[in-house]
Amino acid sequence: MKRITLSLFAAVLILVACNDENRTASDGRVAGGNQDLIPRNHSITKANAYTDVFLDSSAMEAFIADQHLNDTISVGMRSFYNARNYQYAWFASDGLTEQALAFRNLYDYSNDSGTSHKSLDRRLEGLMARDSLNVGSGDAEIRKTELLLTWRYINYVWDKFDGKKTRRVALEQLVPSKKYGPQELAKLLAADHDAPNKNYEALQREVSRYSKIAAQGGWGFIAAPSKKLKKGAIDTVVVALKKRLQATGQFTDNDTSAVFNDQLDAAVKSVQLGYGFTADGVVTAALLKELNVSAERRLEQLLVNLERMRWMPAEPSGSLILVNIPAFKMYVQDGSKELFNMDVVVGKEGHSTVLFSGNLNQVVFSPYWNIPESIVRKEVLPELAKNSNYLTEHQMEVTGEEDGLPVIRQLPGNQNQLGKIKFLFPNRFNIYFHDTPFKELFNKDKRAYSHGCIRLREPVKLAEFLLMNQPEWPRERIDSAMNSGKEKFVKVKDPVPVLIYYYTAWVDGNKQLQFREDIYGYDERLAKKMFAPASSSVPLATR
Repeated sequence: MKRITLSLFAAVLILVACNDENRTASDGRVAGGNQDLIPRNHSITKANAYTDVFLDSSAMEAFIADQHLNDTISVGMRSFYNARNYQYAWFASDGLTEQALAFRNLYDYSNDSGTSHKSLDRRLEGLMARDSLNVGSGDAEIRKTELLLTWRYINYVWDKFDGKKTRRVALEQLVPSKKYGPQELAKLLAADHDAPNKNYEALQREVSRYSKIAAQGGWGFIAAPSKKLKKGAIDTVVVALKKRLQATGQFTDNDTSAVFNDQLDAAVKSVQLGYGFTADGVVTAALLKELNVSAERRLEQLLVNLERMRWMPAEPSGSLILVNIPAFKMYVQDGSKELFNMDVVVGKEGHSTVLFSGNLNQVVFSPYWNIPESIVRKEVLPELAKNSNYLTEHQMEVTGEEDGLPVIRQLPGNQNQLGKIKFLFPNRFNIYFHDTPFKELFNKDKRAYSHGCIRLREPVKLAEFLLMNQPEWPRERIDSAMNSGKEKFVKVKDPVPVLIYYYTAWVDGNKQLQFREDIYGYDERLAKKMFAPASSSVPLATR
């Protein structure tokens, strides 16, 4: 499989070669050497810093000495923290940043470059498993994890990028260090004409467009209609609706009458698709809620998602499975060509589907469902206390005991929560794709109902795709194995990369701008770090 690499902004800055001394002089130069470090950025303060935890430079120097880091890594780490005035890069006071998680996923595609790979991963897993995480500069475990991640990052940058320019950009710009106002950030990004990929470039254009709309005052509020609003209706609300869609170019007719005509019907259906609704032409309260989100808020949403695209891996040349959680969609691609897509059900609040990457390498027919300990404790045991026949009625059995808790699994069959097939891509979170007996969930526009795994509308289609190079597995045998009642594991001859990500704004293959609900609150948390206080003091949902 072709290695997936990180996309970077182009830069005009240069990075000179490393030198042989480890000590840093007071003016920011390597003592006795010929390399300028990236100068310390004193414009970054606690008031405008991206994260709210700062590192003592002496702690970093002690780490460099303790780990016996070579000159290249030592200079790289000093430059990295100079550029961000020694604020933490991978942690804020509320835990790991999105950039830390994004880099962790990217690193799965690269070779270890000498950092304590397993030790660092264990540290990260332990931190991610905590229900809450309060980070302070005095926490030695957090500080060491921060510095180990930076060491890994410096190695990654030096391994993956040959040019001085791109290395310096990675040290200075890729990991955010400063808050900006949305308009200020939009202008900075508009001046960058070297987009790292086509998806970034498409969304960057929308940032510029919405920046202008917001600067011109945005759009007006649409009041709730007194009756159902659809084609043929005559209502003053229709006037406001037309003006709102004209502001974003989604209704191009100059008509501003109160008549819901054919042109508006076509525009509304297109708009519904852009927000993930069924395109029936009926203006609902849910659609009006989306249309009444302010232009300033939409600009922030675009900028938040553009930041995520900076950390997206480049697509491999072969097969790829993508899942966008807020869109409730899976996309199966061959390079940049989409082969097919399907609806999915993702984790509900409290059981949020984890963002990660992996390789799908096994199909399991007629699977058992090994019920997670948390579900046994919180759901199964309470039901069993009320009904002694609960296990039998739900085709479950006890297979043992662990730490005083029964180990329970559900037998293959029509009641099995995993349906008749599941797909495995080894990961640390026990997340996988699977069928479901609850097909009615796919009729809903918003589909966050699972315990964290991802349910597929058309699992057989995915199985056929994965096993298409294994002639011993034709459709007839797939159907038979799914209904055999006996669990069977099948290795995929050509494992397929899987990427689970979180976009609430993007431009689709038809060049239509898409917006989705921030179902896990990730946008809200990222916006608080990205934007200056004046722009982030009001909750996003109320703007």
